[in-house]
Amino acid sequence: MSNVNKKCYQLAPNLTICRILNGMWQVAGGHGYVDHDLAIADMLRYHDAGFTTWDLADIYGPAEDLIGEFRRRLLTLKGKEEPGRIQSLTKWVPQSGRITRSIVNENIERSLRRMSVNSLDLLQFHWWDYNNPYYMDALKYLSDLMDEGRIKHLGLTNFDTERLQIIIDSGLQIVSNQVQYSIVDRRPEVKMIPFCMEHNISLLAYGSICGGLVSERYLGRTEPSTVELDTLSLRKYKKMIDAWGGWNLFQDLLLTLKKIAKKHDVSIANVATNYILAKPIIAGVIIGVRLGIVEHRNDNTQVFNFNLDKSDSDAIDVVCAKANNLFETIGDCGDEYR
Repeated sequence: MSNVNKKCYQLAPNLTICRILNGMWQVAGGHGYVDHDLAIADMLRYHDAGFTTWDLADIYGPAEDLIGEFRRRLLTLKGKEEPGRIQSLTKWVPQSGRITRSIVNENIERSLRRMSVNSLDLLQFHWWDYNNPYYMDALKYLSDLMDEGRIKHLGLTNFDTERLQIIIDSGLQIVSNQVQYSIVDRRPEVKMIPFCMEHNISLLAYGSICGGLVSERYLGRTEPSTVELDTLSLRKYKKMIDAWGGWNLFQDLLLTLKKIAKKHDVSIANVATNYILAKPIIAGVIIGVRLGIVEHRNDNTQVFNFNLDKSDSDAIDVVCAKANNLFETIGDCGDEYR
């Protein structure tokens, strides 16, 4: 449990990240209007608070452009060394189809231009359809770009254990896989975590606070309607809670988390985040940022100031033992997208 108190994680020999990553899916739409000037100002505040790692994607609307603008602003305000303190972990999410070297090169060069960098810290690759075999071609071409220095490290997003085995067997060097992992969704524990421990691959976890549902805001509330859930994240993770065990069981979980939070003088979200960070080979938890709208920097900082003890974990596990087995109903990591 002591590793939870460490704010940073060495993902690769020359890549150390903050264990709470700023997730930028929220700028892609469905989470409120994003004013670019307010967003950059907020990014500067996250940076000054020590949250220097950003998780984004080429398909997250203006996310890569915001990183580029943010880097230029840091250069102007704080000098040439400061942009080097940022870790920008982007994704390439192509449509499934024939992949050529020129397609890969063109897309990576676009990301480099948008982000104002010469090399991507981590390129996380996502593939929609396993029946289309071109994902292996894509990874080979991405690996070539890594050899050329355009990409520093190669990771995956929402790949299952079976495909991860195929990729590792091919000799490709993968440092991470980004998967949904929370108290509600423990599917990574079945196959993914044991495999990654064996092959020295780290996991980046998202959905760990279920888009904000795992919070005091929803404790004691009647089940919200779809209309009341006013962001894509809330609607997405409400469906996961429904599959897990429903709103009444979720209220039992929130009540248990609240008791633990009170014991440690932290928030429910802190407890849920801490719980996942304490798991094996978890490099970090991605918490979405609604830039210029709301912020949780001070609350997020508290995650590193306490440890859950065995009685805390046992209390959480008692509630979860009553839930459905999502591995059986949904499948392995990422299967909900295929």
